[in-house]
Amino acid sequence: MQIDRQLNHRFSLFRASLYCTALAAVAYVITTQSLAISDSHAAATPASSQIVEDLVIANRILANEGVLDGLGHVSVRHDQRPDRFFFSRDLAPLLVTAVDLMEFDLDGNPVDRQGRGMYQERFIHAAIYKARPDVKSVVHAYTPSVLVFANSSIPLQPTLHTAAFLVGGVPIFEIREVEGATGMLVIDHRTGAALAQRLGERPVALMRGHGVVVVGRSIPEAVSRAIFLDVNARVQAQAIALGGTVKYLGPEDLVPPPSAPPAKSGQPAAVVYPRSWEFWKQRTMGK
Repeated sequence: MQIDRQLNHRFSLFRASLYCTALAAVAYVITTQSLAISDSHAAATPASSQIVEDLVIANRILANEGVLDGLGHVSVRHDQRPDRFFFSRDLAPLLVTAVDLMEFDLDGNPVDRQGRGMYQERFIHAAIYKARPDVKSVVHAYTPSVLVFANSSIPLQPTLHTAAFLVGGVPIFEIREVEGATGMLVIDHRTGAALAQRLGERPVALMRGHGVVVVGRSIPEAVSRAIFLDVNARVQAQAIALGGTVKYLGPEDLVPPPSAPPAKSGQPAAVVYPRSWEFWKQRTMGK
């Protein structure tokens, strides 16, 4: 039995290695090809194979961890062109591969559409990248545990150290307050800009009746925040259900590890958990 477990473990690692090799190869082809002039009348610029690979993996991780399902999306700012970003064509996150990635400008226009379907809510990403030069990755999700707090008068607050980025409060975006807006989706410049303004300098904003937007200074940070946000929301709801007084984290609890880069005034320290990122990757690719 011990031998069988060892063989199964080695096979899982071998399969994951093959997956990474194949993904990197596809990413290299995608990012080194010269694309034609497109819908936005601008030539595409190759990005690093690393951000392409990380963006594909981020889609898979968030779907595997239950943060995204058939809906929702994650994007990354172009590492060579900060006025552009990448995310998938209109596709369920678990199915995204490197060939599905599209490049957009900060007005939400595709650089090379090639007739592909696009997410309606690409304006969420475009507006946030335009308003927040510090943001390198954006996640938009409909996570049920978090949506509860978007619709409640009870504020979402940090209950565990991995959600310390919530200290300082979580704004709630109300689309009804945007002049001329209809429905619940952020599908134009006006609603996108209003959402970005409501987010402000915070890492998370809830969207009443709709979901959440999470930002990070890297793909791993945005993914980590989205996952730990889900964990925190479930822990908080359970703590409230127990009754009594719930103790939340405060500014005095924000002591970043020595390796963390300094944070800007009023912003949470950049704390990423590399072990978690690698664990999520392995758990996702091992299936």
